[in-house]
Amino acid sequence: MKKVLSILLVFTLILTSCSGGNTPGPAETPSGTDEPTAEGDVAEGGKYAEEQVYKTVYAEEIQTINYLTTATNVEFALAANLVDTLVDYDKYGVIQPALAESWSASEDGLTWTFNLRKGVKWVDYEGNEVAETTANDFVSAAQYLLTPENESATANIFYGVIKNAEEYFNGDITDFSQVGVKAEDDYTLVYTLKEPIPYFESMLTYVCFFPAYGPFLEEMGDQFGTTNSALLYNGAYLLTEFEPQMQRILKKNPTYWDAENIHIGELNYRYNKEATALSAEMYKRGEISDVAIPPASLDEWMNSPELKEQVRPDKLGTYTYFYAFNFDPHFDAEYEPENWKIAVNNLNFRKSVVSAFNRVAAMTTEDPYNPEYRIINSITPPEFTNQGGIDFTDTGKLAELKGKELYNTDEALKYKEKAIEELQTAGAKLPVKILMPYNTNSTSWANEAQVVKQQLETALGTDYVEVTLLPHAPTGFLDGTRRAGNYSLMKCNWGPDYADPQTYTDPFEREGNYNFPEYTIDTTEDGKNVYEAYESMVNEAKGEFKDLAKRYGLFADAEAMLIDEAFVIPYCVSGGNGYVASKIHPFEAPFAPFGISSERWKGQKLLAKPMSTEEFNEAYEVWKTEREEALKKAANK
Repeated sequence: MKKVLSILLVFTLILTSCSGGNTPGPAETPSGTDEPTAEGDVAEGGKYAEEQVYKTVYAEEIQTINYLTTATNVEFALAANLVDTLVDYDKYGVIQPALAESWSASEDGLTWTFNLRKGVKWVDYEGNEVAETTANDFVSAAQYLLTPENESATANIFYGVIKNAEEYFNGDITDFSQVGVKAEDDYTLVYTLKEPIPYFESMLTYVCFFPAYGPFLEEMGDQFGTTNSALLYNGAYLLTEFEPQMQRILKKNPTYWDAENIHIGELNYRYNKEATALSAEMYKRGEISDVAIPPASLDEWMNSPELKEQVRPDKLGTYTYFYAFNFDPHFDAEYEPENWKIAVNNLNFRKSVVSAFNRVAAMTTEDPYNPEYRIINSITPPEFTNQGGIDFTDTGKLAELKGKELYNTDEALKYKEKAIEELQTAGAKLPVKILMPYNTNSTSWANEAQVVKQQLETALGTDYVEVTLLPHAPTGFLDGTRRAGNYSLMKCNWGPDYADPQTYTDPFEREGNYNFPEYTIDTTEDGKNVYEAYESMVNEAKGEFKDLAKRYGLFADAEAMLIDEAFVIPYCVSGGNGYVASKIHPFEAPFAPFGISSERWKGQKLLAKPMSTEEFNEAYEVWKTEREEALKKAANK
């Protein structure tokens, strides 16, 4: 399983944080485009715009529309709206049928059978019907994916979980029929896994599980996906215009099997290399549908009565941030790595730092208007996954941490007093030097680092800790800092790969490159190595495939231990685009913190006017209530 997870880690680095179809960058309407009218009764008493045309500008050009080889988020986002998957997520994060109407898993969890929807058409970019989507198209796509010459960037995701797929990819077997993907008939697709994977359903929204019409693949050869005419479509939209560094236009696919839930008739993307700089003014002129407000301009918007009513927070992103203590320091002698080793292996020292860290104050450097919005007390974010309708962060010992205030200067001084005696006995020098790097490409991170330094030195005293900030250029940042062990304390992040809490254990795997926890010599109260005790809990959770409630409880207790033992300091969830002005309803988009479902425009509508912060907060509370009910209903099916 470890191998599978390392493969998925690679994919996380490719996929980055999914902003979702509700937060694309801003656009200008090209001249000569026929603009569609409202789709059905979408206006609903003035709430929604009568003209459902999304307009934006972009500066990052896609390199390919071949979804079977692509490796960038902007290309994933395009593919998500052109080709459908077996399953999808609704706006509450509940898995729904898509190309598969129903499915089942064998008792041993190794064989998954999908019953496909009949009558789903492959069409060309002009909407002309070519063929019906069948189970054979998933087999054809898999064989293309596993052919090394095609250089698929996501083949490893597929062959990491499917039986004999890696062996075929490496040439150890040449008979593709031995690979664990088969069309029993036109409408019955069967996957056979290497080992039981309880989260397999959630992986099916990755592009490596997309279908492709076999005869067309063969006809196109290496031209597949090079132009909009070298692609077939069975998704919500057709790529009717594709002119790199000029424009791409997506129009509603009239043959789409779920066309009634596609409300935005046209997605209009216009290239402008200065998109970031120009988008705010273009939005104010009504030329584009939304804009991410640069932090440097936020005060200007907030201080304008007219503009303030158009500003709201973006939906929270998919990555979580935490400060990690490094147990295997490899930094210059002037920062005293050997002394740090003694300090970091002392629980009271680590807890003194945790208690002295005012996370809300640190967050004001990035969000001065609502810093509490993003703060969390876990590594796994709330609303990520649930079992039986109960959120993972409300499970086991992790639930006890959810409402706890970690910042407490009185407690920090108590831990300091205990630590000083223990550190001196162990031969440590005071003050302990804490090397803390940050990326100079981020102004907010630089400011945050200054705040954290001031907090720790003020609360704990410079006779105890001395924080040194290490500015590092964007180029080679991670290689030069975290991966190299060139830090004492550092802000790190992680994003999920699938709908299971196991994904948030990956940074702390033995032989990883986050905080090297396996090098700790600290022990629990009963004398066990802290990391080995944590690792044992994680391995027990990984081994529980059938009783998912028990599985989640075991993972929750393991994560809680990691936090209680102060190996990490939970910090926040990524803030999407921060603050935006947008005519997009943020809670109508598919909700999934992994895969590409959140990139789909399905179900969304353009509002008549931008949503204010107050309206956003009200809608968020309604969504959370509705989601809770939806999860409970799904759990009881």
